[in-house]
Formats: sequence, C-alpha cells, structure tokens
Amino acid sequence: MARLIDREKSLALRKQGMSYSQIKKILKVSKSTLSLWLRKYPLSKQRIRELRDWNEQRIERCRETKRSKKEERLKSYYREQRKIIFPINKRELYLAGLFLYWGEGSKYKIAELSVSNSDPSVIRFFIRWLVVALKIPKIKMKIQLQLYNDMNIDKELQFWSKIIEIPISQFNKPYIKKTSINRINHKGGFGHGTCQARIGDARLSEKILMAIKTISDQYNKLRP
Repeated sequence: MARLIDREKSLALRKQGMSYSQIKKILKVSKSTLSLWLRKYPLSKQRIRELRDWNEQRIERCRETKRSKKEERLKSYYREQRKIIFPINKRELYLAGLFLYWGEGSKYKIAELSVSNSDPSVIRFFIRWLVVALKIPKIKMKIQLQLYNDMNIDKELQFWSKIIEIPISQFNKPYIKKTSINRINHKGGFGHGTCQARIGDARLSEKILMAIKTISDQYNKLRP
C-alpha cells in the first residue's frame, strides 16, 4: 500500500516538472524505481533545459553574484553618502540632535534630557550632542543600564563605560530585568542591554522641547 502511495506521489511530482533527483529527495526512493514508475512520463525538452540551467550549483553561483553586486552597491552608496554628510558643522549637529531627541528622547520628565537605546553609537552621538552643541560637560551626565538577569553585570558596566567614555562612578545602579537575554532575539543586534544617558537640567530641557515643538508645528500646518 505504501509503495502504491509513493508511486502516485511520484507521478504527481513528475507532472509538476520535477527531475528524478528532486523526487528522490522528497520520497526517498531509488532512481531505478523512479525510472520504472515514470518511464512513460518523460520531461519536455524545454523543462530539461530549465533543470540543466538552474541546477543547485548554478543557483548558488547566481546568488553569490547577486550578493557580491549588492555589497559593492552598498559600499558605493556608503562612500557617496559619507562625502555628502561629513563634515558636520555645529548647526547641523544641533539639528540632528533635535531630530534624534524628537524620536528617541524622553518627554515625560521635563526636568531632564535622556535617551535610552541598545545601540552604542546612538548613545555616543547623544553624548556628543550634549557636549558639543549644548555645552554640557560629561561630568554632569548620569548613566543607567537595563540588563538581563543572566548577564555579567560588571562586564557590561565596563563595556559601556569604555565605549561612551564615561567613568563607572557616574553610573547609577543597573536595572536588572527578570528575563534571560537568551530569550531575546537580537536579530544581529548588540546584546549589551539598554543604556540610558541623561542630564538633569529643567531649563535646558524646556528649551529643547520648545525647539522640537517649532519643528512639529511647522509640519503640522495645514496646506491648501
């Protein structure tokens, strides 16, 4: 009975244009058996050419060619955009920081400016914005990490302290989540928890929030 079922399946797959090798992988039967079952169902010459031209090796070569072309294209775009973007002057840095804060900054504590992110480069940019554009010395900044319960706390403190160039003495006690980092799918992410950088300054916070409001109001205007 099982043999008959396999034969019927092989016939159905053959009618879909599959080769003996493809059917063999699916049904786990020998080519000699398939040859016997399917001898009255040859593939068309066009289909044979298609299978020959699109074998696994050819497909893999095609994928590799596309991958290489994409890499070169992205490198070209990277070089092009770097020339366009850099160097950044002080005004451009100020505006870039406003847009970062508009999207990522905390709005619920009026007395402070803070940004939280798992990407170290975002935190580094925020700190540079504070120092260069807003003239805030690093010594006034406070850092807090959100980590997972199976992470090496001291190691992560050292990691963030080194990468953002702020001493651990300016770090508040980390917030430790009850979940395990192994349960989090970073999708190629950073895997060092989340870092919050903040500065307590009510007047500065009001100034930045009003600057963001001017941008928001400008693009909230109804157009005819």
